[in-house]
Amino acid sequence: MLSHSKLKRNFYQRPTLKVAQDLLGKFLVHKYRGPSTSLDYARDKSLGAGKIYRGMIIETEAYTGFDDLACHGSRGMTERNKIMFQKGGYAYVYLIYGIYHCLNLVTEKEGKPSAVLIRGLDFPNADGPGKLCREFKITKKNCNGLDLTGDKLWVEDRGLGGFKIQKGPRVGIDYAKHCATWPWRFWIK
Repeated sequence: MLSHSKLKRNFYQRPTLKVAQDLLGKFLVHKYRGPSTSLDYARDKSLGAGKIYRGMIIETEAYTGFDDLACHGSRGMTERNKIMFQKGGYAYVYLIYGIYHCLNLVTEKEGKPSAVLIRGLDFPNADGPGKLCREFKITKKNCNGLDLTGDKLWVEDRGLGGFKIQKGPRVGIDYAKHCATWPWRFWIK
């Protein structure tokens, strides 16, 4: 039987490129409690409230520091990206194109904007950052800023390993000039 150990904060407080690769084969877990009122909760039960979602991480992208033009924190702290400047071990969720949520796991030390985007899970309809957030009920409202060592959103190590890891350029960041070609996207072959 495999053990299910929740990753501790020190896992996230390491170099972002290492964390991005080490997350592959780990399991993202979201304990979705549903909306805040009991009336909304009853209505939302059919949408998955009160459910625990689990899926193996199969694709990630690294974003780190002020020199990475694709990193949301490269131009400094804003209201939107302030979570990225915390110490590693928090969820940074943002909305892209006004419709898709994206989940990032903050890495490294406080003051250095760094995070790993979770791009895909081995779970039905979770083969993209927006899709996995939709399937796992992850939104900016319910997950942004959550402590990843808490009891609502976390990553489990189930002792799986031996995966062949592929790497290549990150997706959809043509605006990032020379940084767009950096091979900071990782996936399990």
